[in-house]
Amino acid sequence: MSGGPLRGVRVLDLTRLLPGPVATLHLADMGADVIKIEDHAAGDYARILGEGPNGVSVFYRSVNRNKRGLRLDLKRPQGLEVFLRLARTADVVVESFRPGVSDKLGIGYEVLRALNPKIVYCAITGYGQSGPLAMAAGHDLNYIGLAGVLDQIGVNGGQPAIPNLQMGDLLGGAMTAVMGILAALFDVQRSGRGRMVDVAMSEAVLAHNLFPFFALQTEGVVPQRGADLLSGGDAGYGVYATADGRYMAVAPLEKKFWDIFCAALGRPEWKARHAARGAAATALRGELEKVFASRNQADWRALFDGVDCCVTPVLTVAEALEHPQFIARGMTVEADEVTQYAPPVKLSGWVFAVERGAPSAGEHGEEILREAGFSTGEIIGLQRASII
Repeated sequence: MSGGPLRGVRVLDLTRLLPGPVATLHLADMGADVIKIEDHAAGDYARILGEGPNGVSVFYRSVNRNKRGLRLDLKRPQGLEVFLRLARTADVVVESFRPGVSDKLGIGYEVLRALNPKIVYCAITGYGQSGPLAMAAGHDLNYIGLAGVLDQIGVNGGQPAIPNLQMGDLLGGAMTAVMGILAALFDVQRSGRGRMVDVAMSEAVLAHNLFPFFALQTEGVVPQRGADLLSGGDAGYGVYATADGRYMAVAPLEKKFWDIFCAALGRPEWKARHAARGAAATALRGELEKVFASRNQADWRALFDGVDCCVTPVLTVAEALEHPQFIARGMTVEADEVTQYAPPVKLSGWVFAVERGAPSAGEHGEEILREAGFSTGEIIGLQRASII
């Protein structure tokens, strides 16, 4: 990789599906040399989750770009030895096994730290390396449910609504992992010692479930679903249906924005109703529902275009991709035969590029081993033994 701020950092990536691969995607996009290591069986079955060119899903292509591929049988002694040789010069190892699995394979943190004291070892799990649920299976829905997040999502009187943004997987398994890895890498430069980065997806969403947490301490109770300040308690923060069955996101919470909003609607008398609560908020919400139901979304978009009061349309994903803001910021890129998101971080002096498409299983195995000092004879022997 060239130009990325993480150039020179080597990552051994043992993860698959969504959380771990998205974490290492961010590292790879910023220039790290991410080696995607897969077994000889299913490998990363994200490849077949959904449609894509030549039978490889858009999902797999999008979260594994800019990585190199190595197939390796870690359950056999020769495969273990290959991994340990690679780990001696690696900077980061990322895995998402259940606690104890990597130790059984002979590639746990203590083993790798003895070989390479600078190694940063990130383990991504649902519930962490300790505690009564450490060995339990789970998915995103379980993590947000256990953390009290799911209980707060939905409308007043309705059941919890399942979000289509995987908060546990992405906030927890991806972004929190990247945060921990980068912090540990920074400290290696000062201390010369690596760290174990223990990431629990359930804890990541718990630690960011802030407003209910604040309410519990200040008021002694968490508001009912759909009744919190930002989920129904304030009429100036909500989603309103339009005449054509579309929606507007209305969020003029602050008084200065509320006054502009009321003026734009031609309702200057509503300015005094800013921050209404309880029955007054319910009544105001009813009036706003009638107003927004009187016009199509396109009409409301035209009205609020250029009016700085925090009112925007609720777009589909297809519409979002065509929005001038995201186009201007270069938020999509055509690569590996599909449209992909560009990184959400812009850094001065760095221009993002997809330098290689997502690897096929073991695509770069010979290249990676040659760089690690394996001889031609060793590589041929490993290939014949189906170790790589």
